[in-house]
Amino acid sequence: MQLEQLEKSIYDLVTETSTNLPKDVRRAIKKAKAAENAGTRAAMSLDTITNNIQMADDNVSPICQDTGLPTFKIKTPVGVNQLEIKAAIKRAIVSATKDAKLRPNSVDSLTGKNSGDNLGEGVPVMKFEQWEKDYIEMKLILKGGGCENKNIQYSLPTELEGLGRAGRDLDGIRKCILHSVYQAQGQGCSAGFIGVGIGGDRSSGYDLAKEQLFRHVEDTNPNPDLAKLEEYIVEKANTLGIGTMGFGGEATLLGCKIGVMHRIPASFYVSVAYNCWAYRRMAINIHPTTGEIIDWHYQDGEKIEFKEETTEEAPKKVVELQAPISEEQIRSLQVGDVVSITGRMYTGRDAIHHHLMSHDAPVDLNGQIIYHCGPVMQKDDEGNWHVRAAGPTTSIREEPYQGDIMKKFGIRAVIGKGGMGPKTLAALSEHGGVYLNAIGGAAQYYADCIKGVEGVDLMEFGIPEAMWHLRVENFTAVVTMDSHGNSLHADVDKSSLEKLSAYKEPIFN
Repeated sequence: MQLEQLEKSIYDLVTETSTNLPKDVRRAIKKAKAAENAGTRAAMSLDTITNNIQMADDNVSPICQDTGLPTFKIKTPVGVNQLEIKAAIKRAIVSATKDAKLRPNSVDSLTGKNSGDNLGEGVPVMKFEQWEKDYIEMKLILKGGGCENKNIQYSLPTELEGLGRAGRDLDGIRKCILHSVYQAQGQGCSAGFIGVGIGGDRSSGYDLAKEQLFRHVEDTNPNPDLAKLEEYIVEKANTLGIGTMGFGGEATLLGCKIGVMHRIPASFYVSVAYNCWAYRRMAINIHPTTGEIIDWHYQDGEKIEFKEETTEEAPKKVVELQAPISEEQIRSLQVGDVVSITGRMYTGRDAIHHHLMSHDAPVDLNGQIIYHCGPVMQKDDEGNWHVRAAGPTTSIREEPYQGDIMKKFGIRAVIGKGGMGPKTLAALSEHGGVYLNAIGGAAQYYADCIKGVEGVDLMEFGIPEAMWHLRVENFTAVVTMDSHGNSLHADVDKSSLEKLSAYKEPIFN
């Protein structure tokens, strides 16, 4: 096999997967956008999402800053050297990371050190299978950490909040899948897609669930019972009112695909792989001798372009913010307000929050804004850093730290996605702080708002976890937790649980 050409083909697959949403996903998002009520927070979010999809495509830059764990599934003819393919995948991953198509995302689990090139023990994931066809099939999915953390596995029978007992039957499976959508809320960057694996053991069930995410959004399950269940889940999930980013609305789930396998008598697992709207999966067929791409998957049908499609009504109130922000200014904000930030903000994720609990901050954070973000960064020939992708990360991971850190350092605003919990909400009231929800996955939209990198601290934590000093203009976000004890996330969670309870009675006998 011509290894240089093979490596180029894999590099092209990685780049396309990271920067260009497949046609079937685009069509699903367009359909969701058409169904949303104009002028709502959900409509504004979908406008940002479609704008971001187009910008990523035009700029050949990552749709989402979170590379996730690159997972390859490869089928090879008998006699093809799989060791050569593994080596070519690793070289292509290193090149794509260097070219800022991927964020360096591989971290040593014991030391916390980032490898810097997306390689490491078990990374990337490569799963091989032989088949009788005469070409290589290579699939790739980039599934970010926010949606990966909302994967869930149920062991039947079980008791489910809002739905009661789920038994070892089709109706129990139905309840588990509906509950999986409810529990994801906006933290997994809804509106999302789910793959479901019924049966197997704990590991094979999850593998089957992820495999379903490689199916076409518009296909029909060959099993009539599962086809009926897939249709039911999408229909009912979209009545829960969770909506895009968990802001409420009509579009909560865009696709559901279910697979089934045998199990042992003692175990009955329902495994759900939740995927965000930034549904980055692609596949190619490769010539086994030349290493060239023969065909791309997911290319059938119309490709939706999202150029100049903004339909949302302008928000009635946009509050201009510039740090340092006073407590008085913060306490004037209410849930639902849209803010536009110009000036300085600082990134801070898991490592920064853990560090700040027991150390001084490297900069004065009094009155400042912390952005839960691990950007894709690239250094030019002069040594200057540039932001290539910079959407928000899921904030709930910082719940153990956030309130204490805000009070300790005088931080007035936190930006992230998916909301935070009661400890942070109490601190916002006590201290005079606010939580701002940015649009998850909109990495190009927010990168465009960042006009300069003015410094960086704590680079020993790696690029995603360092504290970047960013100069921004017109950075838009929505107040979803205010200093008066109000939380949109808590409200949506409560109302969606009430709606979920309507599906408690058996449907499938």
